[in-house]
Amino acid sequence: MKLVTPKQMQNIDSYAIDNLGVPGIELMEAAGARVVESIEEYIKDIGSQSVCIVCGKGNNGGDGFVVGRLLKEKGAIVKVFLIGDKKSVKGDAKLSLEKVEEKWLDVEEISNPDDFDIPENCTLFIDAIFGTGFSGDIREPYDFIINQINDYGVPVIAVDCPSGLDGATGNVADPTVRADVTITFGLPKFGQAVYPGKAYCGHLIVGDIGFPDKAIDHEECDLSMLVDEDASALLPHRAPDSHKGDFGKLFVLAGSEGFTGAAALTAESSLRSGAGLTVLGCPSGLNDIFESLLTEVITKPLPDVRKRRCLALRGLGEIREMIKWSDAVAVGPGIGTYHETRDLIFRLISKLDKPAVFDADALNILAKNNDYLKNHSAPLVISPHHAEMSRLTGKSVAEIEEDRIDITREFASHYNLVCILKGAPSVIADPSGHVWLNPTGNEGMATAGSGDVLTGLIGALLAQGLMDIDAAVLGCYIHGMAGELACEKLGSFGMIAGDIMRFLPEAFKTLSEA
Repeated sequence: MKLVTPKQMQNIDSYAIDNLGVPGIELMEAAGARVVESIEEYIKDIGSQSVCIVCGKGNNGGDGFVVGRLLKEKGAIVKVFLIGDKKSVKGDAKLSLEKVEEKWLDVEEISNPDDFDIPENCTLFIDAIFGTGFSGDIREPYDFIINQINDYGVPVIAVDCPSGLDGATGNVADPTVRADVTITFGLPKFGQAVYPGKAYCGHLIVGDIGFPDKAIDHEECDLSMLVDEDASALLPHRAPDSHKGDFGKLFVLAGSEGFTGAAALTAESSLRSGAGLTVLGCPSGLNDIFESLLTEVITKPLPDVRKRRCLALRGLGEIREMIKWSDAVAVGPGIGTYHETRDLIFRLISKLDKPAVFDADALNILAKNNDYLKNHSAPLVISPHHAEMSRLTGKSVAEIEEDRIDITREFASHYNLVCILKGAPSVIADPSGHVWLNPTGNEGMATAGSGDVLTGLIGALLAQGLMDIDAAVLGCYIHGMAGELACEKLGSFGMIAGDIMRFLPEAFKTLSEA
């Protein structure tokens, strides 16, 4: 699904109205209907609710007027506030205002904070003040009203966008409405997908209000966000008469002394993600540990630097033989950066001819000489966190945090690879410059080893035949879903990476049923 700025959405809206003949009032009516449908899913007994709808003077307020009229028709007690005076309401919003007043709904004008008198029996707030086009500061009487909405203690539904959130940047004013549910129209907005704005949206619902495909396709966009239906379409097919060889063979090169857990998480996560066979190439001095840790993963002891128990350069030949056997490769978790291991990785990537995902120490090694990244000939996915991206680019972590999307896009394009910049949300870019933001996940996933689970997951999807960008986008989506399922069961405080791994099968099951 396209992820757009408010300006791009406005262009789509204008094209639908001006070029395709879609009446603006029809779009407004559909928007109000989608909000009411979502409210009915969120609060089952609409007729028992006392609803306060706070409207602005523009089209967002017009949507709110429609919501008020439809809720009254369903038996709810409805109170509509208009911030400003009725004479200032124009266009389609004015038509909606007239219709709501025809339903004997008194619209109370608010010109100063003292006019905002919330009924004592209010059980639900509808925020229809600004919508997605807001930017700047909150002035009187809006600041007082938004604080009252936030402090009142009942659920809040935002129409299109919580008021005070900048839909173009994700920045929030002081104050900004904190919504429990946001119903946005047509397409999700960039500011709703990134923090801090995302935190103010609550549960985000994208409502179809009838924009023709031609209008949506008319607006070029190089930013996307995956949704369940799209993600489920990417899942590898699993025929009932398959054998393990049909589900891909993954070779994982990982582990060193003190970092056996990273390798184990990567290897087991690949099996939890559908790989038919996984072989873990590990330092021979650690093989006994992996034999006891992993029952389903095959281990391949490789020559090591004995005193350090890390991968040695003389194992390159055996590693290349394993790569010939495999359908895909996952490299990096816990391998360390000792000079022999470093030389091994440099030589390995130069002649790598299988789809691969590189992460963790493999990236720290490649940061020593980025030119090696230009030498890969097969599809390559890398998944750095901010510190690793800092080493790869030479930019500070602060610079990266300030410009996550463009930096990820430029890196992917320059090195002809798929780059996942992990974070909240993760940013995924392909060599063409297209970018995806991943909408799944939570704070409980900020734990050691979470990235190793992702590496195994992406490796498994590559081994099952997915294209590099599809494996990266779907892998991030499922990884976040598994984190959400783990958090729902365990809470965020005590979650560990193994919990994310254990919920991978349930995430795949949930997505396959979408």
